[in-house]
Amino acid sequence: MNLHVPDLAPHLEPVRTTCPYCGVGCGVLARPDGLGGASVEGDPEHPANFGRLCSKGSALGETLSLDDRVLHPMIAGRRVTWEHALDEVAARFARIAEEHGPEAVAFYLSGQLLTEDYYVANKLAKGFIGTPHVDTNSRLCMSSAVAAHRRAFGSDTVPGCYEDLDEADLLVLVGSNAAWCHPILFRRMLDARAKRGTRIVAIDPRRTQTGEEADFFLGIRPGSDTALFSGLLVHLAESGALDERYIADHTAGFEPALDRARAIAPDVAATAALTGLPRAEVQVFFDLFRTTPRVVTAFSQGVNQSSQGTDKANAIINCHLATGRIGRPGMGPFSLTGQPNAMGGREVGGLANMLAAHMHFTPEEVDLVRRFWRAPRIITGEGLKAVSLFEAIERGKIKALWVMGTNPAVSMPRADRVRAALRRLDTLVISEAVATTDTLTARDDAIVLPALAWGEKDGTVTNSERRISRQRRFLKAPGEARADWWMLAEVGRRLGHREAFAWPNAAAVFREHAALSGFENAGSRDFDLSGLAEIPDAAYEAARPVQWPLPRKAKSGRARLFADGQFFTRDRRARFVAVQKPVLADPTSETFPFRLNTGRVRDHWHTLTRTGKSPRLSAHRAVPFVEIHPDDAARIGLAEGDLARVSTPYGHAVLEVMVTPGAQAGALFAPMHWSETTSSAGRVGALAQGAVDPVSGQPELKATSAAITPAPMRSRGYLITRGPVAAPPGWWWARAAIEGGSGLIVATDDGPAEAAALMRRLFPEAGFSEYADPACGVYRAAAFADGRLVGALALAPAGERPSFEAAKAFFRTQELLEPAARRALISGRAETGGAGPLVCACHTVGRDAILGTIRAGAQSVEAVGAACRAGTNCGSCIPEIRKLLAAELAPSPA
Repeated sequence: MNLHVPDLAPHLEPVRTTCPYCGVGCGVLARPDGLGGASVEGDPEHPANFGRLCSKGSALGETLSLDDRVLHPMIAGRRVTWEHALDEVAARFARIAEEHGPEAVAFYLSGQLLTEDYYVANKLAKGFIGTPHVDTNSRLCMSSAVAAHRRAFGSDTVPGCYEDLDEADLLVLVGSNAAWCHPILFRRMLDARAKRGTRIVAIDPRRTQTGEEADFFLGIRPGSDTALFSGLLVHLAESGALDERYIADHTAGFEPALDRARAIAPDVAATAALTGLPRAEVQVFFDLFRTTPRVVTAFSQGVNQSSQGTDKANAIINCHLATGRIGRPGMGPFSLTGQPNAMGGREVGGLANMLAAHMHFTPEEVDLVRRFWRAPRIITGEGLKAVSLFEAIERGKIKALWVMGTNPAVSMPRADRVRAALRRLDTLVISEAVATTDTLTARDDAIVLPALAWGEKDGTVTNSERRISRQRRFLKAPGEARADWWMLAEVGRRLGHREAFAWPNAAAVFREHAALSGFENAGSRDFDLSGLAEIPDAAYEAARPVQWPLPRKAKSGRARLFADGQFFTRDRRARFVAVQKPVLADPTSETFPFRLNTGRVRDHWHTLTRTGKSPRLSAHRAVPFVEIHPDDAARIGLAEGDLARVSTPYGHAVLEVMVTPGAQAGALFAPMHWSETTSSAGRVGALAQGAVDPVSGQPELKATSAAITPAPMRSRGYLITRGPVAAPPGWWWARAAIEGGSGLIVATDDGPAEAAALMRRLFPEAGFSEYADPACGVYRAAAFADGRLVGALALAPAGERPSFEAAKAFFRTQELLEPAARRALISGRAETGGAGPLVCACHTVGRDAILGTIRAGAQSVEAVGAACRAGTNCGSCIPEIRKLLAAELAPSPA
């Protein structure tokens, strides 16, 4: 029975909402289909994307099923009523606060939450329970950017907007694979290059897809960003490129910052030595920055996720302040936020070192928030940041934890320790939409509260350019799922604070949030939404995207700040920051000679709880993998597609090898998405070191000392079934969604005999078609129930690595398979020519289809797109299309 019944008929107008993935904040038009799903397209009127969507956004309609949903409140695995669950949460929190103090209670939140959810959580914890220990997975995302903004500007203010990407003459991308992680913004950058001749520089230890598309790539040594931008500051000073008037009138601390930069990287040669770059490349970059007035330097996780992330960001900001290139069209430092509402979480105090409305812990601001909230237990200082928070749980200092909308047992560094720490809690409360997360299954006595998912939630999010957009409900809440803010408010009422948590709807929460931002704010604080403090429910429902600040008398929000040289420090001057010399926190050794970098892939998001449901998103990168340089692979004895064991001092994983010259020698890269639910040994978060930035508390996820060795197995293959099944113990596997079934890509030391026995255990009543060659180690079988295909398994010697691309096609139908189709399935070949491994997820175009267009005469990316649509939507597959073009069109050797 499908419990997911929409309350909007298909013939109604599409609902304008906002994508739940990255911080770009794209507008979406959702059309419910009347069956619990919806079709999705980009909103042409939204100023973040103007109708474009990336591969993940385009596939949102494939992620709306109720598979693995939490639908009812549970305590220790037993279904209970909402009243019972909320009473229990309130009673346990009250008891623990009384026995151990309120600081024994903690909250761990998420950039997936809506601003209204975030606001209520912070009010409850920091004003009424009295615990400062409220942090968020955004600590892992952009907290170093926050700290750098505060040090430089006196506030967490992003100076510019997306239009600056259109108007810049030079775009410098630092630690950002925007082509994959912010593809809609990267398309704007490529459009600017096509229209205006904008040049793109990519700075990254990996030659990512962004680096391949850039005009100039700087493959710096891991962790050396501060050296590069310190050298740039020295170069600007010595070449007469400083804006002396701007520095004198609007900044402080320039000379100490320049002295420190000279101590770190006194000239081009020293910069080259520290960064590992050729001197000529450093000089080219310095000259480009110096001679191009309109420069935007966009930075992301490669900068932030570092034990020196704050200094890296401030070194970048220093160069923009020194040249006055800030807050004007096409100029400025720009933090590309990772999560859909990391910015909204910052607005309401979602980080442990903040209060609501961008306030902090001066006595004046603490008193202001106390009076506005009428808070009986207002906190007066910072709480524990994410890494320290889980260490405190491990030590027994934190007794109760409420986790909302995140999966720290996968995503946190040293994730095995985090999982073990969760078991030490007296009380674990989890607000969650997905029943199979590693965090939820870490212990069997948790209080689990069913949360709304995208399409069911109603509220606001804020994107990287300070633009607030609405997420609107277009599907009915399934089961007993409820809004996160509602759960929190109900607990607040049960703790005796009924009046403070008496909002009737999300709009009322938003009004209070906006009112607090303007409370006693005469322009001294950057965040001001008081112009929306009295927004009626109907206007809130219809609200269009708007940027902050939007004070009470303003007619619209501001796109840019700081061009006037007025900042949010006490003297209104910006601060240059004297950064520290770059030092990596986890040195390599003979045992761990490599550096492991972690990150994202194009078509997946966080821990696969949403994107893992989509067959086309699962097709591009179906297994957890590790990238390695060809020289390192050859020396160790690894080839493309082999399995390798990647170890660090903190954990290990077994990953499929990708050999690529885009990796630096001595460096590895592995994506962070796979969990215990989706792989046997792919949890990369368990490997990361987690040393934290001393200013921001953000953990290092880009440079952990590591080792890699072959992990050979006798057989490789796949197992496809109509519904999910478990692989046998000892098998290596990765789960991938396929149309009409569930796929396991597997490796094992078993052979044909064991594979045949497995099929009969899985399908004891089925009929079989089989092919076995024990001498060659080959086995293929298909299981049929009443003539319909219910399972397929193929094993072959590991070097052959049979692909399930052809077999997947047979699961798209529930119809009886004709004899020819059965033979094709057992032979390992499709009946007709296939599209090959997926390249373009937006339009579901495979490699073979693209090669066909090239061989038919397409000789450019544009021509390929015209022939088969690949690369014509978000463009994130364009680098792969270029590689196929180059390989096919290369002249044959003589």
